[in-house]
Amino acid sequence: MSPAPHDTGRSAHPAAPLVVGVGASRGVPVSEVLELIAAARAAAGCTDRPVVALATVAAKAAEPGLLGAARRLGVPLRSFPAAALAAVPVPGPSASVAAAVGTPSVAEAAALLAAGPGAELVAGKQKSAPRGRPPRATCALAGPAVTDTGALTAGREGAATDRSSAADIVMTSPNPPRRGPGRWTAVAGDPAPGSGPSGTKETS
Repeated sequence: MSPAPHDTGRSAHPAAPLVVGVGASRGVPVSEVLELIAAARAAAGCTDRPVVALATVAAKAAEPGLLGAARRLGVPLRSFPAAALAAVPVPGPSASVAAAVGTPSVAEAAALLAAGPGAELVAGKQKSAPRGRPPRATCALAGPAVTDTGALTAGREGAATDRSSAADIVMTSPNPPRRGPGRWTAVAGDPAPGSGPSGTKETS
């Protein structure tokens, strides 16, 4: 079952982790990706919430701008097959994006899928705004939903909602941070625990 795509606007748990879904056109600079993520977090009022992963479509997993942004943030970049992302309901699917990369959403769908079961959008898709040229990056923020009692609905960060749609960790920080007892320390090529086998138009 796919995670709910809607942005509820509810107050989030102050320590709830964030997953950033990212889309990119070829050649996007690291600085453009990082500036977009910072702006999205600031606009959503969640600069104090920790970012635990970036997520994207498999076709963009080797994009240097995304790899570099993940390295600078000290988090893994996780990739999902286009078919897995296409199965995630999102607020604004795009036919042109589907034609370009095989899924009507990259940023929002990747953020939701990587954030785990019960995840919700914290901020929907936003485009970068470089001066003098078209945007080359998009991002969306997702995290665990918060119940009326203040509990977090989603499981461990980065847990796929479906074993068949598990993402590969394609890059990690040279010294990835530990997540505490029971949490995983990313190693390139290893799947996240519990996730066994499983612009231009390209940026969304």
